[in-house]
This record gives sequence, C-alpha cells and structure tokens, in this order.
Amino acid sequence: MSKTSARLQLKGMTKAYPTVIANDSIDMSIAPGEIHAVLGENGAGKSTLMKAIYGVVKPDEGKILWDGQEVSIQNPAFARKLGIGMVFQHFSLFETLTVTENIALAMDGYKDLETLAARIKKVSAEYGLPLDPNQLVHSLPVGLRQRVEIIRCLLQEPKLLIMDEPTSVLTPQAVRTMFETLRRLADEGCSILYISHKLDEILELCHSATIIRGGKVTGYATPSEETASSLARMMIGKELPVCSREKPALNGAECLAVNDLSKIADDQFGTNLQSIGFGVNCGEIVGIAGISGNGQQELLYAISGEHSSEVKESITIDGKPVGNLNPDQRRNLGMGFVPAERIGRGAVPGMTLSNNAILTAHRHGMVGRGLLKLDKAADFAQKCISDFAVKCGSKKDPITSLSGGNIQKYITGREILQAPKLLVVAQPTWGVDVGAANIIRQAMIDLRNEGSAILVISEELDELFEICDRLIVIAEGCMSPSVAVEETSKEAIGLWMSGMFPGGPSEKTSHTASKELG
Repeated sequence: MSKTSARLQLKGMTKAYPTVIANDSIDMSIAPGEIHAVLGENGAGKSTLMKAIYGVVKPDEGKILWDGQEVSIQNPAFARKLGIGMVFQHFSLFETLTVTENIALAMDGYKDLETLAARIKKVSAEYGLPLDPNQLVHSLPVGLRQRVEIIRCLLQEPKLLIMDEPTSVLTPQAVRTMFETLRRLADEGCSILYISHKLDEILELCHSATIIRGGKVTGYATPSEETASSLARMMIGKELPVCSREKPALNGAECLAVNDLSKIADDQFGTNLQSIGFGVNCGEIVGIAGISGNGQQELLYAISGEHSSEVKESITIDGKPVGNLNPDQRRNLGMGFVPAERIGRGAVPGMTLSNNAILTAHRHGMVGRGLLKLDKAADFAQKCISDFAVKCGSKKDPITSLSGGNIQKYITGREILQAPKLLVVAQPTWGVDVGAANIIRQAMIDLRNEGSAILVISEELDELFEICDRLIVIAEGCMSPSVAVEETSKEAIGLWMSGMFPGGPSEKTSHTASKELG
C-alpha cells in the first residue's frame, strides 16, 4: 500500500513498561474504506497500540502518519479532531443522564441539546440504529447502550473508527445489524480498526488483518483467503487446541437448586429477580444466556452468597439449604466461584499471584496451626500458571501486571484446580484469546466429566453451545424453561434473549396487548 493511499500508517511503534515491551517496532497501514482486523493473544499488545492511536498512551518511539502527514496524538480530544473515534469494550456512560446528555459530553462545543437530540434521531435512523435521544441510559438494555457509543462516534463523522470487542454483549440479530452499519461506513470511506477474538467475525467482515504476537507484528493476512484455523495458527504460533465434548454416561444427583427465588435489586438500576427456579446436576454443564443487565448479576450475587436470602431453602447445594449462608460457608460445602469482575471481586490488585491463590484456595493445604504455608501457595500458583498458560514474569508478580485475559485465566484456573463439587462461572472467556479460551473450556468440560456440577453465565452464545449440556435464558429477571443444546439453535436462543419464551416478559406483554385490543 502506498503512502498516498493510506489513511493511517504506523512506523516502528514502540511502547515499553517496566516488565514488558508491549509494542515492539510495529508497522501497520490502513486505507480509506478498509475494515482492518488486529489479531493477537491476550497480552500481545493490541490494546496498547489502539490506545496510542487514540492518544490515551504516548509511545516511546515510532511515527504516526495521518493522511501522509506525521502527527503527534497527545490526547483523545486531539484524536477526535483528526477524525478518530473509538468504541471501547466497556462502556463509559452515565446511568442517570439521557442519551443526548451522554453524547454531548464528547461533542466539543455542543451546547444546544435540542439540536443535538434532533441530529441523534436523524443519524441513528439513517444507519439503522434508532435511538430515543431523551431516554435515560439506565433504562436502556446493553445493546442500545452500545448504540449510544457508536452514534456518539458517528456524529463526529470519523475518518477512522476503532472497535474493541464490539459484539461481546450483543445477540446474533444485533450483530447482523452492526455489521451492516460497519459495511456502510466503510463504503462511505471510513476506515475501521476491528479487534475481536471471534475469528468467524473476522472472516465475515474484515478486508485485511495484522497479526501481533509478543508485541511484534508476525504477519499480515487477507481473511477471505484464510480459515479460522489458519488465523488462529498465525496468532498463537501453533495448532489451535480443540475441545473434546465427549461425555461419560453420568446420572448425577441435583447439586445446585434454585427454588422460586424472587429478589428486589439493591441497585436502583438493577433488575428484580422474579420466581427464578432451576437446577444443575452433578456431571453436567448448564448455561444461562441473556443480554447483559437482565438479572445475571443479581442471580450471581444470590448464588455466591454475597447477597443472602431470608428464605434459606431458596438455594440448596447438595441438598443443604444455603440461602442464608455467606460466601465462605458456601465454599466450605464445595462451591467454587469465578465472578465477572476480575479485579476487586476475583482478585486483590496489590497482591501477588501467590497471595491471590490463598484467597479462595487456602483450604487446600495452605494453612496449618493458624499459619499460612506460603510455599504451598507458591506451588499452587505455579501449577495454575503452567496448566492455564498464564503469561507472567513469575508467581511473585502483582496480579495487575498481567493483561486482562491472563488475569481471567489465572482466576478461572485457581477455582478449577480446587475441583469443586459446584462451579459457578460468570463470563469465563470474556476478552480471552481463542487459544486460551479453549484451554478454559476444556478444563470445565473435564471437571464436569469428573462429576462436578457447573453453571456458566455467559453472553457468548458460541461458547455456551460449545460446552453446555442444557441452556436457560434470563430476560428482565425472568427465567425460561431449560432446553438441551442439541434441541435448539443460536437463532432460537437469540429470540428468547429478547424475552420471547413461554411465560417470558415479551410474550406476556404481547398477550396482554392482544387482550386489550381484542
């Protein structure tokens, strides 16, 4: 690609931190109207590179050329003035403000909210992403919140749009709509940098790809000429491990039972749980699908014991009522738990990997006569690092020195290695690269085959269909019937995620409306 045809060129981009070189002399180029994927394992340096382009991180060396001219992007405001927009994986919206007010915060010099609201309505409709400008953000489902982020960028008429894991919270139907929008933007000349661990998306959407491994560019690819396996091989440098779903004939007893659980959300923007009831047997994996913000967090708090219930029989583990027990008491009965929030709830930021192992695994020989056995904790941490391919300097590293995906691998590994009777996992591979995701999924399948009961709450439908025996959908705090994976489809589950299941909220609304019209 010639200099004159490139919208953005990176030359020798380098960024080093005390323990790692995140970007090592990276060269990359993207043309107007090109959808360009940036692929790599967790910790490969993708996020650092995107932050450098958007002005969040200042590179140590290298050049950024914009339309052939060298520029120094000092901050995101300067990036936006150039025409660079970024949709982050984790939204940055204020719950108590309207759509218009949230968008106005990123629109320099916009004081007339009424005019801005009209533009939001017009532009969102034009791109097939309709929004109500006056709606409060806390009342929006997660798919519409992402629309707010996208429209906020589109209103600035970007020449380059950076998308970081944009489909991780969307239904299959919403993904189709977003792809149509991105293709239209590309047709209009907007360049798009697309980061995703979902290789099928890369194959379907992207024109070109840059592969980064260990902070260095290891290759360039044209996705239309590749397969998911070949792209994965370029990313991880070896053949992609394949999950084995073979299951022994186990007829285990019910391990977890949730019985008519209703709960008012503590958070004013939370979701109330309405007569939730389901069970998980020993030797099976049950998945709960749903769009984020439909009661998953409240359900996890109830099952983990972080929010106890006045009705102790509302939750049982191994037949024992635990609704009124705290998290430690439930762990003593054999429960393992991987929260969605890695730092803060899954691990303590200022502590080493070894010390973070002690937090939940101390029951496994790490305490004697009231004293910690730090050598045992270190051995456990090292096994977790080895078994789950955690990239780090050593077990003495602070956990926050790891990339998000490697933190996730460590926390998930810590729980699985304890061989719990019941494992409750939220978003097990969110933001985890394809190779590491298969390691985690296979470990959960192996644990199931040893007789453990596993409950997985995930927004990744591909993941749920790959590892689960049964699926349930949660929508607006209501639970669908369970269905065997082989008896349903992603499209059907996608519809259920909008509440259209027997007895679901959308079906009730539709039925009520029909009666009123009749």
